[in-house]
Amino acid sequence: MNRIDAAFEQLARKKEKALVGFVTAGDPDTGQSLKLVSAMCAAGLDVLELGVPFSDPTADGPVIQRSSARALAAGIGLGQVLGMIEALRRRTQIPIIVFSYYNPIHAYGAAGFHRDALNAGADGVLLVDVPPEESGELTAQWPDDRLCLIRLTTPTTPPERMQRIAASASGFIYHVSKLGVTGSQGLPLEEIGRKVKQLRSVTNLPVCVGFGISTPIEVAAVAALCDGVVIGSAFERLIEENIGKPDLPDLLAARVSALKHETRLPSS
Repeated sequence: MNRIDAAFEQLARKKEKALVGFVTAGDPDTGQSLKLVSAMCAAGLDVLELGVPFSDPTADGPVIQRSSARALAAGIGLGQVLGMIEALRRRTQIPIIVFSYYNPIHAYGAAGFHRDALNAGADGVLLVDVPPEESGELTAQWPDDRLCLIRLTTPTTPPERMQRIAASASGFIYHVSKLGVTGSQGLPLEEIGRKVKQLRSVTNLPVCVGFGISTPIEVAAVAALCDGVVIGSAFERLIEENIGKPDLPDLLAARVSALKHETRLPSS
């Protein structure tokens, strides 16, 4: 059993939902980024999405765009991201997802990426801009399915397409809470609940919901509807506002702890 499946099984036994945290690898530099991510993992993060910096992150809002620019300015590429994962594996065993646009992986080489990601200790990959119909170029070069391929659904995904997407997914389904970019405000909870119910009718994979979730109240509301909550812009905003401050790892750890608390279901 891979780390992703094991994590969700353990959370279900404890009646908890997953707190999935996204940060851009190498923001603001490799050394600081490793300290920040390590603090988040130690504070209770259940799954880490480690973002590969990219020059044209079209699905991301301004906060994550700026984090990507800082990491690129620090010389961070896919090779350095995999190096960070290898270093993290000496500190934590939580599942780690490589979150990327396709271009960096295409340039790296699909077969080499699969090999090196697994050797570094990654558990899965989420590609923002590769729908199932276009992923064969990538997966045809993978020798096995040990690296989970996380798939995305959106508010406009109809049930029949959900079924096609889920059929080639592994690890979990990432459901985008609303149209727009990361970090945008407002959560359509009723619509999220309806879409999660549709997904559960076509797959047994866990369903995690992200985009626009930042506060403990929002985490609690969304966690009641799905299997995991994804936080990204809120963490990157905290990093951006406190770059250079010695207590930034502690600030991030405290934020993780507060958000994780809301993923624990009340005792019956």
